[in-house]
Amino acid sequence: MLGLMRIVPRYVLAELLRVFLLALACLTALVLVFGVAREALREGLGASALLRLIPYLLPDALRYTIPATVLFAVAVVYGRLSGTNELLALKSLGISPLVVLVPGYVLAFALSLITVLLSDIAVSWGRNGVRRVVLEAMEQIAYSRLRIHRSYTTPAFSINVKAVQGKRLIEPVITIYDRKRKKNITINSRYAELVSDGRVLVFRCYDGQVDVQGELSYRFPDVMEHEIPLDRFSGAAGVGTPSPSWLPLSQVRVELIKVQREIRELEDELALKATTQLVSLDTDSLFSKEWRTNHLERENLYFLYHRLRTEPPRRWAGGFSCLCFALVGSAVAIRRRNATIMGSFFLCFLPVLVVYYPLLAFGVHQAKNGTLPPQVVWLGNLVMGAVGLWLLKKVMRY
Repeated sequence: MLGLMRIVPRYVLAELLRVFLLALACLTALVLVFGVAREALREGLGASALLRLIPYLLPDALRYTIPATVLFAVAVVYGRLSGTNELLALKSLGISPLVVLVPGYVLAFALSLITVLLSDIAVSWGRNGVRRVVLEAMEQIAYSRLRIHRSYTTPAFSINVKAVQGKRLIEPVITIYDRKRKKNITINSRYAELVSDGRVLVFRCYDGQVDVQGELSYRFPDVMEHEIPLDRFSGAAGVGTPSPSWLPLSQVRVELIKVQREIRELEDELALKATTQLVSLDTDSLFSKEWRTNHLERENLYFLYHRLRTEPPRRWAGGFSCLCFALVGSAVAIRRRNATIMGSFFLCFLPVLVVYYPLLAFGVHQAKNGTLPPQVVWLGNLVMGAVGLWLLKKVMRY
């Protein structure tokens, strides 16, 4: 009997790993193909750039496919064990169903930790890697768009051309948006070329005219070059304070302390200003446009503060969905002993779609707005976990 209790958990764990790894490989491959195709359509990347994207997209794909694959694996393995009466045979020998269930829960717990780690990697290393590949291929992207649409627009500039001949842009009109001076620079030329080294994009224009909005206009008969740093229009949160969703968890804490300090300093400054204006009976200043601007700045800081507080529990809750799904999936599969494997899987997957993810989205929204504490993002996990434990109690009696 003791030998059987040692063999059975190893057997179940081996079966779970076999099904899990096979399903994970297939599902992740599909998600990667979709992700690569999306980037190809959105950015116009070539084959070499798309291949370079795959390692950076992989962590992002895995953090979504692992929980679903855990659910599928437990539905397949425990459904088969129950359907072939193997669990019933073990119970007749006095062996508790927990001997069979514990390996699945241990595996799900380990995969939960791995998913949290992958989430951290995906939002920092992965997204920055995708951004870097896109930036390095910016010259290729621009030419591809211009050949097809005769125009290309980014937050930093726009180009309209009459035609594209090889690397030569015929009669281009280039508009560069200068955010600091709030002036647009327009370059008209006979032809131009684009050159990028992964850090800057160079407009090399020949025989044209430059107009700086409201300031000056001049003509150049030979060649003129204008450089734009690529991170100005990267589409990432590279300018100013980075988005919490782009930060590793270790950096979230640092940014949170920084924002808390900024909020205290701003509120102390506003309190001092209000006191001064009240003492001096300067009521006009109390209702001035400057105060509305200050309040808007304060609201923005608080919004960023709540987002930073929400990010760590959101990632942990998303990672530990693996364990919650395993609790529900294993119990449902065992109870539906005569049902099909896919039937058990979809019976579990339906409440995941209808209950878990809406509750997670609700919790994240409320926490980011500061309406509820950030721990509310665990609401979906708690509901799924409670249902799983309730079903497990019935399985133990079964």
